[in-house]
Amino acid sequence: MNDEPSDLSSEQVELPADRYIDRELSWLAFNQRVLELAEDPSTPLLERASFLAIFAANLDEFFMVRVAGLRRRIITGLAVPTNVGRAPTDVLANINRRAYELQLRHAECFRGQVQPALAEAGIKIVEWDELDDADREILTDYYEQRIYPVLMPLAVDPAHPFPYISGRALNVSIRVRNPNTDKIEFARLKVPQMIPRYVRVDGRESVDDVRFIPLEELIANQLGGLFPGMEVIDHHVFRVTRNEDVEIEEDETENLIQALEKELLRRRFGPPIRLEISDDMDEATLELLVREFDIDEQQVYTLPAPLDLSGLFALTRVARPDLKFKPHIPVTHPQFRVGAPSDKLDTFAAIARREVLVHHPYESFATSVQAFVEQAATDPDVLAIKQTLYRTSGDSPIVASLIKAAEAGKQVLALVEVKARFDEEANITWARKLEQAGVHVVYGLVGLKTHCKLVHVIREEGGRLAHYCHIGTGNYNPKTSRIYEDFGLFTSSPEVGRDVTKLFNVLSGYAIETDYDRLLVAPLQLRSGLLERIEREAEHARAGRPSGIRLKGNSMVDETIIDALYRASQAGVPIDVWMRGICSIRAEVPGLSETIRVRSVLGRYLEHSRIYSFENGGDREVFIGSADLMHRNLDRRIEVLVRLDEREHLERISRFFDFAFSDDVSSWRMLPDGSWHRSVVNEAGDVLPDLQDLVMEDRTEARRARRSR
Repeated sequence: MNDEPSDLSSEQVELPADRYIDRELSWLAFNQRVLELAEDPSTPLLERASFLAIFAANLDEFFMVRVAGLRRRIITGLAVPTNVGRAPTDVLANINRRAYELQLRHAECFRGQVQPALAEAGIKIVEWDELDDADREILTDYYEQRIYPVLMPLAVDPAHPFPYISGRALNVSIRVRNPNTDKIEFARLKVPQMIPRYVRVDGRESVDDVRFIPLEELIANQLGGLFPGMEVIDHHVFRVTRNEDVEIEEDETENLIQALEKELLRRRFGPPIRLEISDDMDEATLELLVREFDIDEQQVYTLPAPLDLSGLFALTRVARPDLKFKPHIPVTHPQFRVGAPSDKLDTFAAIARREVLVHHPYESFATSVQAFVEQAATDPDVLAIKQTLYRTSGDSPIVASLIKAAEAGKQVLALVEVKARFDEEANITWARKLEQAGVHVVYGLVGLKTHCKLVHVIREEGGRLAHYCHIGTGNYNPKTSRIYEDFGLFTSSPEVGRDVTKLFNVLSGYAIETDYDRLLVAPLQLRSGLLERIEREAEHARAGRPSGIRLKGNSMVDETIIDALYRASQAGVPIDVWMRGICSIRAEVPGLSETIRVRSVLGRYLEHSRIYSFENGGDREVFIGSADLMHRNLDRRIEVLVRLDEREHLERISRFFDFAFSDDVSSWRMLPDGSWHRSVVNEAGDVLPDLQDLVMEDRTEARRARRSR
């Protein structure tokens, strides 16, 4: 199949030049939506603090990767115009201006809204000056016992060069005067990252009345003991973000693991991208930092304290359920339920009866995916297990099961993607542990990340080999499965078994395969498969047959796909686009995308699943899988979509989209100018229900209905 679309229609008109939304600004718009959840008084208070922390962590990664990459390409002269045709330097200026506006709004949300509300609820973040003598005595003792011994003040003078400042660490700049010479000196103190960012003032306080002091505030008020005989003039907090992206030329690298380990060491010393300083910093200190970091004024972010609000994650661990979302308890999928607590689940028998579609975290990962892999590891009839691992947790029962299977003599293949960004070191550790246990570990194909989510179990049954497969939209990570929304299909279909066998031969050997029955696989087949289906919907619409496209994912940037959707819209195809993050398509623009609706949903769970639904003249075709509509997913990764064939599954996906696009459900809607409008209340002023609450209720009610039959 060709990657380029065929002639779509004799009635094609030229598409306007301004038909895309800038991807970087679209990402910032996504993070603004996260911030709006923190600003919303109806969001439970500790969850508002959590969304502030998520905003900060998101922005850090954006600067470490996206802004760093753009700046690097500008410096090296390799930058090209963006997807909207703008000069990279102009885009960088816009990014810095918009990001700074959002950071100031973020700080104001904390200081003006969330912090006062927390204090009113009995969770106070205090400063040293607010404490009485008894409090200070308690904290001074804590400081001397737990903090002082690990502090390392570093002088800066002709004998002591400016120290290396690690990325994302909080630092205190200190100016001291030598009373003997009257000379002013500069020192830097790193705030220890292994000590809790917010320190309890008094552990004897009740959970309903608790006080915390920021670690940097506590340290700053003990500086006299670090510089005896010197006069502390002033101190300020600052923080630097560095380029932490990793690039490896695999085709020139003999050993991928060794090369990656070297690159990870270099990551620590990436060039500074952003300098955050407290708004009380003196000019002399700022000039010193700007000079030593070799940055320009555009890279300096002057903010009110405290810096780095990702530290607010610590406060969300306070035992105040009244200030958090009402718990959702994952249910076991009906096909994986047992009759009595003493009964043992047979996942193979359940899957053999009928394909199973699970929806996490509404349906339990532990009683579905985890139980499937664990049973495969111990079942004497299982001959082989093959699995891809992109990201997993440090104490993963999935990895433990693969090790157990290998030790039991089964053939086990694990494809570990060691290039998964920011999980590289953890994945290297697990890859080596798996190898030591006898697992066949491979690292995928040169130049391509393996992002697909697959488990393939081969089992001997009555003299024949049966294939059991799981194909998902999310990672095999038991921890994130509780907060990431994802789908997964379990099947014993021989057709899927053949497809997955072929694909694993591609991943572990030298096979080149494009012939799949129920799978669409990137990079050789997925783009062309999607383009053909989009054009098919346009043909249905032009012929007056039922047509429609519904897409859900994390990001949409690929211009070829977007243009195909514009053409389909102009042919009259109703198109629903549900994107959590970046979305470069324009919605509801007269003459361009009048039939395209775009929604975004954020909440307690990270909307992570990828779904591709095509009405197909009334014979609906739906795929789920790992791929977003990004260049990297379609062209530079191994991605997999699997077609759903069960009518019940198709109806379930349709109902899921109906929830998201209902005017009676809270969501963000993209307007024709590319901005986002949040619908929170209806015309009567009533708060609109949350989509994720509705889905949880839907799963719970479905379970009750089955029980009553």
